[in-house]
Amino acid sequence: MNLHGVGAIYKFEMARMRRTLMQSVASPVISTCLYFVVFGSAIGSRMGDIDGISYGAYIIPGLVMLSLLMQSISNASFGIYMPKFSGTIYEVLSAPVSYLEVVLGYVGAAATKSMILGIIILITAKLFVNYDVLHPFWMFVFLALTAITFSLFGFIIGIWADGFEKLQIVPLMIVTPLVFLGGTFYSIDMLPEVWQKISLLNPVVYLISGFRWAFYGVSDVHVGISVGMILLFLTACMVTVWWIFRTGYRLRS
Repeated sequence: MNLHGVGAIYKFEMARMRRTLMQSVASPVISTCLYFVVFGSAIGSRMGDIDGISYGAYIIPGLVMLSLLMQSISNASFGIYMPKFSGTIYEVLSAPVSYLEVVLGYVGAAATKSMILGIIILITAKLFVNYDVLHPFWMFVFLALTAITFSLFGFIIGIWADGFEKLQIVPLMIVTPLVFLGGTFYSIDMLPEVWQKISLLNPVVYLISGFRWAFYGVSDVHVGISVGMILLFLTACMVTVWWIFRTGYRLRS
């Protein structure tokens, strides 16, 4: 393992975060704070509890997951797309680092940035809504697994994209609707029975449900199923990344 190579890529990507604090940290935190103000304080104070939890506190895991997914995808996809766009990807591919080390550098940095952002949002949420974390260890596990999984997913998108507009298609047109329909602002038990079954086809439901369980001990699906779905998606992303480097898809041409 070339730890110096992994560290060089990792430090370079983390340095980009420091150079773009307004875009990579301040913007998503402010956006999420607006959700807390509108839904947590204004609307939430006029709504009843869900599963014995105040509405403002109930939506916190979903809003954190929304920012975590979007930033994980964005950080990883932009991080690998820019070397492709500028042509420096060939320097990375010809350097004495393996494909595994390249992925560890880029995905590790993207996941780290997303987790830092998620923790900042959780701390900021305390200013607007009072909440407790029932299972801190599992909360961190879900946070880490989700950040790593969707950073890998973003890495795949960055390699697939051949233009800046394609970097935004999947996050905006697919991931965002799935998050909003995945129980961010409600429990799927509140839906008609038919729509409850349809919602189970949404993979984000399992992420939000497991993450909410770590906070309050309540979930829409069993926590074991949530962990299994995350690991399944993680495995699928790892296999896809392996295939990309094995075939050189959109890297060598």
